[in-house]
Amino acid sequence: MRKWEGKLSLSGESLLIILLVGLIAGWLAGKVVAGGGFGLIGDIAIGIIGSLLGSWLLPRLGFHIGASGIVSKIIVATIGAILLLFIISIITGGFQRRRRFW
Repeated sequence: MRKWEGKLSLSGESLLIILLVGLIAGWLAGKVVAGGGFGLIGDIAIGIIGSLLGSWLLPRLGFHIGASGIVSKIIVATIGAILLLFIISIITGGFQRRRRFW
């Protein structure tokens, strides 16, 4: 028997919060960086990856969000998603501006 056996237990409520925070953060980052969103799945993916990036990077840079709860999670995820989109735009040469036909 191993000394450290951990199981990842994720409830349906936790998964819903992660997806909701990812969606909001990805949408906000898309509005700031590219001028529009990236669709539902794209916004969620950018937000979740941005959340991981922000929660890893911001404490190492000395930034601590004073708010607690879901608001701080959205702020950190949005900052991380904006950083992620800037990195992607540097690598790929920028995002094309989208034309909207109404």
